[in-house]
Amino acid sequence: MAETLNILESARLEIKKACNLLKLNPACYDILKDPLRVMETSLPVKMDDGSTKVFKAYRSAHNWALGPCKGGVRFHENVSLDEVKALSMWMSLKAGLLNIPYGGGKGGICTDPSELSDREIENLSRAYIRSIYKYLGERIDIPAPDMNTNGKVMSYFLDEYEKLNGEKQDIGTFTGKPLVLGGSLGRNEATGFGVVVATKFACQKLDINLADAKIGIQGFGNVGSFSLKYLLDNGAKIQYLCIHDRKSPSGLSGLYSKEGFSYEQLSAYYQDHKTLVDFPNAVKISDTKFWSEKFDILIPAAIENSITSEIAKKIQVKLIVEGANGPITPEADEILKDNNVVIIPDILANSGGVLVSYYEWVQNQYGYYWDIKEVQEKQEKDMQTALKRVFETADKYQVSIREAAYITAIKRIDEAMQLRGWY
Repeated sequence: MAETLNILESARLEIKKACNLLKLNPACYDILKDPLRVMETSLPVKMDDGSTKVFKAYRSAHNWALGPCKGGVRFHENVSLDEVKALSMWMSLKAGLLNIPYGGGKGGICTDPSELSDREIENLSRAYIRSIYKYLGERIDIPAPDMNTNGKVMSYFLDEYEKLNGEKQDIGTFTGKPLVLGGSLGRNEATGFGVVVATKFACQKLDINLADAKIGIQGFGNVGSFSLKYLLDNGAKIQYLCIHDRKSPSGLSGLYSKEGFSYEQLSAYYQDHKTLVDFPNAVKISDTKFWSEKFDILIPAAIENSITSEIAKKIQVKLIVEGANGPITPEADEILKDNNVVIIPDILANSGGVLVSYYEWVQNQYGYYWDIKEVQEKQEKDMQTALKRVFETADKYQVSIREAAYITAIKRIDEAMQLRGWY
């Protein structure tokens, strides 16, 4: 049987499993298996050479039983409708886990932004907002940065939205904004910081000494880089990285540093070269060797379906903390479960981004802003509360941490939908 590589099907499998374990009304799964609203648009954009190019774009609002939809917008050449739907589902679950008043949303534009000029990215960003602005708002749907988008893109989004919305200063309609436009300190690093909060919590549960642990990280984007930074700040040593490599047949290669990597050196090199392939202070290894290393902790922080069943059979690790969304296929997850690997799932481990986006939204409503120490203290406290709740649920139902996370989130969404009279 073919491996389940469609992340929408993967998300539905886990939701169905949790609904069955909880013996919920069948209507709960019927509602949660699809978004409540999906938009697919075509964006004609004038390019620098005078030509017009048409981009396919999407926005999914999965469920608003708990509150307005919330989720990022990614620019990537492989963006698809199914991907956006699945990511919006996971956002609903993250909000449910964290007890914050949000539903899940997600958006994307099918493009390789590295091939666009700054002006073309601005034109594309504004075109996207023009196509969906009627369905956005502080109490409706709140976009944020995601893969290949950032505060600059959010600034274009905000400016275009306000022009179309009667010049109302509803700055809370977007999060992940630059500080001068109402952004929050700690937002850019929030997901990676949260991955480390989850890692530390799990290490205490599993009696793993973080300072002595052998750790591998896949990816050096926003999540992977800040995960590495905060692990180093907490006394860990990182010797292994798996990176994007266009020249490799698999699209990946590995780096090994006996002395351990420096966040500052990696960041500076990446800033200059936009890749780590020829990073000078490391030995290049194959991605196969990376996956075959015996780790205490493995953090996949790149893209979905990175760990297939074939790779899972090679993995020797005690703890996996999912920095990326959907990095492990369902078949690989079963193999790892059978091998007694503890997995902190994406909807829990990488939920720091939506949590600090919520803080930004709150600060925008009050016009009062917190320093980074206060933001990160709140984030750590709220994530630890969610982690404790999930581990307790796993003990109660005698299920995996992933299954417990889905159960915890869906119970809350189910209660809200019932109270609203949806079934």
